[in-house]
Parts: sequence; structure tokens; C-alpha cells
Amino acid sequence: MPVYPRQRPVPGARPRTTGRLTRLPVRVATLLILLFFSVLGLAGTAFAQDPVEPTTPAVEAPAESAPADVPADAVPVSGRLMNSGTPVPDATVTATDGSGTVAAETTSDADGRWQLQVSPGSYTFGIDESSLPDGTSVQGTVDRDIVAGRSNTVIFSFGEARTSIGTPLWERFVRTTIDGLRFGLIIAITAVGVSLIFGTTGLTNFSHGEMVTFGAVIAWMFNVKMGLHLIPASILAIIVGGAFGWAYNAGVWRPLRKRRTGLIAQLVVSIGLGISLRYLILIFYSDRSNPFNDYQGQVEHDWGPFSITNVNIACIVISTIVLIAVALMLQKTRIGKAMRAVADNRDLAASSGINVERIVTFVWVLGGALAALGGVLFALSELGGRVQWEMGFKLLLLMFAGITLGGLGTAYGALLGCIIVGLFVQWSTMLIDPDLKYVSALLILIIILIVRPQGILGSRQRIG
Repeated sequence: MPVYPRQRPVPGARPRTTGRLTRLPVRVATLLILLFFSVLGLAGTAFAQDPVEPTTPAVEAPAESAPADVPADAVPVSGRLMNSGTPVPDATVTATDGSGTVAAETTSDADGRWQLQVSPGSYTFGIDESSLPDGTSVQGTVDRDIVAGRSNTVIFSFGEARTSIGTPLWERFVRTTIDGLRFGLIIAITAVGVSLIFGTTGLTNFSHGEMVTFGAVIAWMFNVKMGLHLIPASILAIIVGGAFGWAYNAGVWRPLRKRRTGLIAQLVVSIGLGISLRYLILIFYSDRSNPFNDYQGQVEHDWGPFSITNVNIACIVISTIVLIAVALMLQKTRIGKAMRAVADNRDLAASSGINVERIVTFVWVLGGALAALGGVLFALSELGGRVQWEMGFKLLLLMFAGITLGGLGTAYGALLGCIIVGLFVQWSTMLIDPDLKYVSALLILIIILIVRPQGILGSRQRIG
């Protein structure tokens, strides 16, 4: 039997096990991401379907004028009658077709909920004024196209209809200013993470919008599917968002940095990952706009020239407190000073003893947590308490407009720029259609790139 000589270790060479050990956290992080989406995929079909509420004894039988036979292709239509946060019971709801015939009729229960069944088509839904309690009035009828396979919900508005006719210009300006501050603070919550990631790594993360959507979807799962109240559900979503940021960095961006991948290549990777995550959310969550269980049907409080709901007040207060906490962390804490040092000069920070990779990991965790919080606040204040599969993508342009306006890589610049963008977006509704209000953010982005590319608080850099 031949005897092979023992191989001697080459001087300066690293053992092979070292490479395996260093790659172990990356593999674990990648496995966690794949495991999460696998679990979400198994439950995706259940999440994508809206459960049909069973008919309970609390719902009264349809009135005598309703048809006795339910059509074979009948589609359930439901809603809840709420007047200033109070349920409206025993109200008669009718569905009239195009010929003026009452196709279905029902009565709301003690909780204000009602449900009837009609064939797919166009209907006019109304409430019998005589069946309403004294002092309660409804703002006309509601026209809806009923489609099979979708959630058909009809919402009635009670009280006197508010119009902008005769409203003084200064009063409209005050209202839009308050809305702009609220909207700008929410944009800032989501954009601070993008700015910190760019400052510490140089990466322009185009997939940050999907991190916002991810946080809102997780909060919706805890709230609707698991029955938790929205406040603890949001706290859990923030924790999951921070964990997702850690896994995202460990599984994707840290290996790219170790390979010294260029920033342009990383930008392209972020665009591809953003598209992939967006459509994974579409597959596992659904394309429907699904509401939270809590804080629906908010009542506006009239305070002089403007009116605001309790949810919007809470969003302003929470956003302000969180942004102040982030600013104090950057100024007063040891890790905040280390983050600023890494953003100023990465090599100098490493030579002075700062663990740069640990700081970058913390920034990704913080960015993921803030994105999750911003997703919940954005859904509550701007989308009527509903979660949409592409809500983060809609917010992405506003985030980059605010960051560019304030100055790339500066957290304070992101805060200032996002508030200005929020104000301009809401002010534009005084001149253009509200559906086109996000166009003003794109206009601001173009003007700033032409006039002052470094932004308001950014410093001019020499190239070449």
C-alpha cells in the first residue's frame, strides 16, 4: 500500500475551517429569510382571502319588500353604519338597480353592521331617512359596481356634507399646512433609515420602500389574523422589521461589501431586490387594500380653522417623539457618535478603533425598525387605516425627494427635506387635483438637482 506524505501547512495560509466559520452567519441569515418567506407562502392563500362573515342571529331578516329568492350568482355586500364613532342600529339599507327596482333590503344590527346579497352589477345604495334615529342624517346615496370575487363594502357618510365652497383661502392654507406637517413627519420617519444607510455605506437603497410595506403587512398580520390590538401589533412589527434589517444586511449587503462590490452594482442589486420583494408581498399578501381592525371610522375634531382626527394627532406626536429620540441618540450616545464618525470618514473611524461592521449592522436594524413604524403610520394617516401591497413604492419617490432636498447622508437634512416635501405635496392640492399631488415632489427633486445638488444641509464635494 503506498504511503502518501503528510501535507505541510503553507506559511501564512488560513485554515479552511475559518472561511466556513465566517460564512456561517451569512448562511444562517439567508436561511432565516428563506424560512420566513416559506412560512408566509404557506399561509399566503389564507391571508389573501377575505373571510366571509357568517350570518349571525343579530342581523335581522330582510324586510318584506326584499325579493324572497336570492339570485344564484348573488354577491355579499356589507358595511357598518357609524355616526361620529357611534353605531347606527335599526337603519334600513336598500340596493336599487339601474331600472329603479329595489334589488335587496336589510336592516343594521345593534353594532351598526349590515349585509345583503345582490347579483353583480351597478347599484345605488341608500338609507331610509325615516329609519334613522332623531338628529341623524345621511349624506345622500352611494353608487357602487358590485364585482364577484372581491370585497364589496359600502360606506355611508353621516352629518352635513363639508365642502370647500366659501372656505376662505387662509383657512384652506392652514388646513393643508397641518396636513403637510403630518405627512412630512411620516415621510421623515421612513427616510431617516435611508439617509443613515447611505451615510455609513454609500448605498442608495431602492428597496427601502418594500421594507416600509413589509412592516405594515406584519402589523396587519398580528392585528387582523392573530387578533392583537394594533398598538402591541405595531410594536411587534417594529421588532420584526429590525430583525429583517439585520438579516437583509447579513445575507445580502455584507457579503457584497466583503467582495468590494462597487456602489453602482449594489444600487442595481437594490433595484432588483426591491422589485422581487414587492411582488413576493403581492403573491403572499394579495392585491387588495385590507384594513386594520382598530381605529376605523375616526371622527374629526374642529379646532378653529382646521380639523383633525385622533389618529392623525397620535401620528404627529409619535413621529415627533421618535425623530427627537433619533436626533438625541446621534448627538449624545456613544453609538450615535460612532455612526457620525463612520459617515464622515469610514477608514479614519476604523483606524481609531471603531468596529465599522457593527455600526453598519446597527444602522440596518434601526433603518428596518423605523421603516416598519413608518409603514404603520402611513397606512393609518394617509391610506385610511388600510394596507396596500405597493404602498412603500409610492412613498419611495417622496423619501428620495426629501433626502435629496435636505442633503444626502445627513439625518437632519432628511428630516428638514421631508417636512418641506410634505408641505409642498399638501399645498399643491389647493391648485391641482389631489390625485396628482405627488407630482410636486418630483418637481422639487428636479429643481434641487439642478440648482443645489448637495441639498440644503449637504456640503459641496469636489470631483476629480
